[in-house]
Amino acid sequence: MTVQRKAHRILIVDDDEDCSEVTALLLGFEGYECRIATTGRDALDELERFGPDIVLLDIGLPDLTGYEVAIEMRARAGADVYLAALTGWSGPQQISDMIAAGFDQQVIKPTDYDKLRCIVLSAESCAMRASASEQADIRSPTTSGC
Repeated sequence: MTVQRKAHRILIVDDDEDCSEVTALLLGFEGYECRIATTGRDALDELERFGPDIVLLDIGLPDLTGYEVAIEMRARAGADVYLAALTGWSGPQQISDMIAAGFDQQVIKPTDYDKLRCIVLSAESCAMRASASEQADIRSPTTSGC
């Protein structure tokens, strides 16, 4: 018997459109439905319209910071969305800010296919645990370490 995984909806938020398109293409080959937003405001609109399960969120956006977007997404969607910070910043203050904003995971740029798969697998693992326990657990962002 084959276990069929859910085809997650993934929102990619990055002002680097080329990078976003390549990411969406790679994840699309895996069967995931992807949408792209290039600003924080567009990302918040897509949260409502698209209802993503996973958000790959750049910290340095042109209008809002990724932290601000994450805080608002958590306020609107709670634990129903898995937030992964994609960033080139990894100092202690940035990690503290990511935890405070509600990110589930931090991934240092540049990302590659293996890192993208780790994010999706981490999100799937969290969803399975939450489903099994029927309660939201408090998570701290992890660095990509699949």
